[in-house]
Amino acid sequence: MDDIIDLLKLMKYRIDWLLRAVKQAAHLPARERARIVEAVDRLAGWPLPVADIRPIRGQPDHYRLRVGRYRVLFEVATAIQVIRVEEVKKRDERTYQRR
Repeated sequence: MDDIIDLLKLMKYRIDWLLRAVKQAAHLPARERARIVEAVDRLAGWPLPVADIRPIRGQPDHYRLRVGRYRVLFEVATAIQVIRVEEVKKRDERTYQRR
């Protein structure tokens, strides 16, 4: 089992931020932005458990990462080992509306 975990640690995913997500993160307070960037960087070890991640219903390969009051919405492209950060939003009733 340890061999599998070691192998998964070597297989890092590339993190791509969409321009929309970069702009949304740029408007956040510096402390919150730093927490979000740190949490997203840990996603590179996918599929190892990172934090509070849940799939988004009705959207295959789409997930949300909870970082305090904020949600990071991202897509995982397993075939090419890329995680695409699509949005960074403060949690409210519109957070998970289809984009």
